[in-house]
Amino acid sequence: MTIVVAGERKEYADGLTVEELIEAEKVETPQYVTVTVNDTFLSNAERASRSLQEGDVVEFLYFMGGGTIPSLCATND
Repeated sequence: MTIVVAGERKEYADGLTVEELIEAEKVETPQYVTVTVNDTFLSNAERASRSLQEGDVVEFLYFMGGGTIPSLCATND
C-alpha cells in the first residue's frame, strides 16, 4: 500500500500498524512523539491497534518547550 509519511510517499505492506510504522521509520524517542493519521491525533494506546490504509497521511509531531524570558529580551534604549 502507498501512504504518505512526513510528506513523503512510501510503500508498506498492507495491515501495517502505526506502532510498526514508528519502528520501521526509526522514530527517535517514540514515547514522546505525537502521531496524526489523516489529521486525527492518536493516543499512545491506539498505536498498536490502528492499522494503516491505502492513502493514509501520517505525521510525527514533536512538541518542544521553549520561549524567551521577557526580561532577557528587553532592550534598555
